[in-house]
Amino acid sequence: MPRRFPLSRRRFLASGAAALALPGFSRAPDRPVFTHGVQSGDVGAASGMVWGRVDRPARVMVEYATTESFRDAVRLPPVDALAGSDFAVKRRLEGLPAGQDIFYRLVAADLAEPALISEPATGRFRTAPADRRAVRFAWSGDTGGQGWGIDDEGMRSYAAVAGHAPDFFIHCGDTVYADGPMAEEASLLDGGTWRNVVLTDEKRKVAETLDEFRGQWRYNLMDRHVRAFNAAVPSFVQWDDHEVLNNWSPGTDLRDDSRYSETSVARLAARAARAFHEMTPIRTDPADPRRIYRRIAYGPLLEVFFLDFRSYRGANYLASDQDLPHARTGLGAAQLAWLKRSLSASRATWKVIACDMPIGLVSWGRSPGGLAAEAFANGEGGAPRGREQEIADLLRHIHAEGIANTLWLTADVHYTAAHHYDPSRAAFQDFTPFWEFVSGPLHAGSFAQKALDPTFGPEVRFVKAPPPGLGAAVSPRDGYQFFGLVDIDGATAQLTVRLMDRDDNELWRITLDPAVAV
Repeated sequence: MPRRFPLSRRRFLASGAAALALPGFSRAPDRPVFTHGVQSGDVGAASGMVWGRVDRPARVMVEYATTESFRDAVRLPPVDALAGSDFAVKRRLEGLPAGQDIFYRLVAADLAEPALISEPATGRFRTAPADRRAVRFAWSGDTGGQGWGIDDEGMRSYAAVAGHAPDFFIHCGDTVYADGPMAEEASLLDGGTWRNVVLTDEKRKVAETLDEFRGQWRYNLMDRHVRAFNAAVPSFVQWDDHEVLNNWSPGTDLRDDSRYSETSVARLAARAARAFHEMTPIRTDPADPRRIYRRIAYGPLLEVFFLDFRSYRGANYLASDQDLPHARTGLGAAQLAWLKRSLSASRATWKVIACDMPIGLVSWGRSPGGLAAEAFANGEGGAPRGREQEIADLLRHIHAEGIANTLWLTADVHYTAAHHYDPSRAAFQDFTPFWEFVSGPLHAGSFAQKALDPTFGPEVRFVKAPPPGLGAAVSPRDGYQFFGLVDIDGATAQLTVRLMDRDDNELWRITLDPAVAV
């Protein structure tokens, strides 16, 4: 367990924090700098991850406390920030009290000149409750896509989310757009000009090298709204395709894409995965360091299951090939078995499944052979085929096991919607009715509504999307940037979902009663 002790003057002077209070001890212009703020993530009842990045090789000291004054702080052993991790560091804080505000700060000492001490970088989060405290969290996806970068307003959807003081935020994927080069200017629908007032070399081309993939995250973290958000709200992240490239799968062929000199999708995906884990506050599994799917218990009322629908899929397939073995693989056998076991074992009232793509929306991508399946749905509306078979297997399991109160949260399609799935409307009927809520983008182009596949009986209860025919020309200024809010009442266990836009207008809401007495 970490040792708790008062910071006496002697101990304070011996710590990296000493130079913060006594700036004469170091040459201020030469100090290490935390370049992109701090982040926290994967917070549970007793632990949480914290992240920071410095501008040079440095020894980073981490301490935390339950008061903003850092009285009775707990100081952890230092960790070194080195070039091999792009000078980014992560620490897991353990042994934390449940349901408690935690304040943390990072201080860096130059490895070459230890007397050079940084200013502190500070953040906060709240641990999950041990009792039936009310819980609020938010979700969305899609940041920095379609050429819409940091303009003079910045990525202000993050400020709108932060204004609701959620306990945590789920980023459902497309956390960056590694395949989306940006220019200084872009044309707006009203004839005006969008100006990316912040632009880096890494964002002017597709990402191929490890440092170019790292640069995708460094770019988003240059936005003032994102940095302020990260210091105040823990992020639980997953990925989708644009962390690597659009619609990628093991069968993607880049030989005819002149933007890429590196044409191995496997090498690109490996570099992207390393950057993803280095640059986000995701918890690392020592037994499987690249693993993204995981579950996080957040008190007795909530458990969240994060899926990875990108890493384990078979090659994207043509419609005529969807009965081949690779066409039936989206989540993969190991992840699907883990999800079924984990849902069966959960004792939380609400089981939220965070998926990087919606279940019933039809999404096809271009391939040399024609249109290739990108999501679960195939558009046929009949018995499950292709990747739909995994969803059918999962829904059948949930139904047979009597697992109550599951709902799905997702992003990806760049608009917001509420979908209700019911076997009475479905071709496949061996499942319990459930809801799927879609939100996004946070800061990207917005797209028109997609068609629903009737295999699992979805019905649109609400949607807001741009009109068809505009492509990705709908900018963040055009009124189609979205996020969702979820509130769970501590007394009644009722769950309320609100769909919001970045101007903080509530577009739609619903309150769901838990299916069993709690």
